[in-house]
Amino acid sequence: MSESIQPGGGDEHARLRRLPSVDSLLRDARLRELAARSGQGLTTDAVREVLEEARVAVRRGSPPPPSEALILAALERARGWLSPSLRPVINATGVILQTNLGRAPLSSRALEAIREAAAYSNLEYDLDAGQRSSRYVHAERMLRRLTGADGALLTNNNAGAILLVLSALASGREVVISRGQLVEIGGGFRVPEVLRQSGARLVEVGTTNRTYVRDYEAAIGPETALLLFVHTSNYRIVGFVHQPEVEELAALAQDRDLPLAVDLGSGALLDTAPFGLAHEPTVQECLRAGADLVTFSGDKLLGGPQAGIIAGRADLIGRLRTHPLARALRVDKLTIAAMGATLASYLEDRALEELPVWQMIALSPEAILGRARRLAEGIRSLGAEAEIVEGHSTVGGGSLPGETLPTHLVALRVPSADALARQLRLGDPAVIARIEADRLLLDLRTVPPERDDEVLAALDRALHPRDR
Repeated sequence: MSESIQPGGGDEHARLRRLPSVDSLLRDARLRELAARSGQGLTTDAVREVLEEARVAVRRGSPPPPSEALILAALERARGWLSPSLRPVINATGVILQTNLGRAPLSSRALEAIREAAAYSNLEYDLDAGQRSSRYVHAERMLRRLTGADGALLTNNNAGAILLVLSALASGREVVISRGQLVEIGGGFRVPEVLRQSGARLVEVGTTNRTYVRDYEAAIGPETALLLFVHTSNYRIVGFVHQPEVEELAALAQDRDLPLAVDLGSGALLDTAPFGLAHEPTVQECLRAGADLVTFSGDKLLGGPQAGIIAGRADLIGRLRTHPLARALRVDKLTIAAMGATLASYLEDRALEELPVWQMIALSPEAILGRARRLAEGIRSLGAEAEIVEGHSTVGGGSLPGETLPTHLVALRVPSADALARQLRLGDPAVIARIEADRLLLDLRTVPPERDDEVLAALDRALHPRDR
């Protein structure tokens, strides 16, 4: 009768002894090169980790791996540690403000401003007076000129902006808001929950679909600190609906000597209607309508870096700026630099030429068609089936819900669209596409024209992985 090998027996010890030592592996030329380039400690840690994993596998009955396999595993482990997980991708989904992909891509002008500001800068230093200044002045004067506001302030994002407004102006008091505007934003965060962190008490008025000025008026009492209007930029209710206009609420707020804050969300400074989209209220329109404060995002339709922007009355902005929460929500020098460059494009009437968001919105279906035909022809030369189909791009990012832009899509029929999409995602560069009706679809609206060849090369690698 043959004797079975039991885990933990003598055979296990023999197999463990066949594993190479840390020192013997570190003598390999490839690992010595890694140590010289990236440090001896990191290289040693990688070797020790893969050896420990091999010991665990041997104790479970696996044979000892050869030294070559351990060396390759250690090199791969070290590469993984040294490679940032945040990677650039090519967005071929046709969703312009794709939140999961970072929303608005920055202009080359903004990228250059970031590069210059990465060194020392006059972030909080007045060069003329030779003394300390405020980081808030850099964007404020530009925002005042663009929006017509008396003052402006940057925070880390729009949720932070409205949180600061309520914390500074309404903590411990009441804020009147329509039930139809209690929205949920990205990541499952709900505006009412964010706002309650300010210490303000929300007074909900009206119904989900219909709210009138008289509802706000009836709710105003001695504890009311301000009226809040939230623009529903990430969804739309249609049918039997009514919400008061900003101008109507501004008149009521002024009559009751209360501030009106408008959370605009998407932050458009240009009219979207000329591009075949529904009109999105602009910051300028809200301020002209009488809003005392308007909050909005920097990385949506504005086309800049992630930031929350507050524009409005100078006295209220002053109260926000001196509130302790303002420091916790402040932006860094790189954000300020990118925002300044983005705003400069608007001031010079060059937003359509320089800001990628507006370039993509303004791109005609005919221009996309020519590029799509060239890409489809290239794909067919790779031996894959590709055709041009009509479709729609979206703005995304919680802006202009339900609105689309006509486009032309490159559609690939392959044995597995999911498998091809995965290969593209894992490539370098990563290409993100979408799948519909078992076809992989590429929308070049969101791909810079100079990267079309990279998309084709990525498809070549994904379609023929064994040839690499």
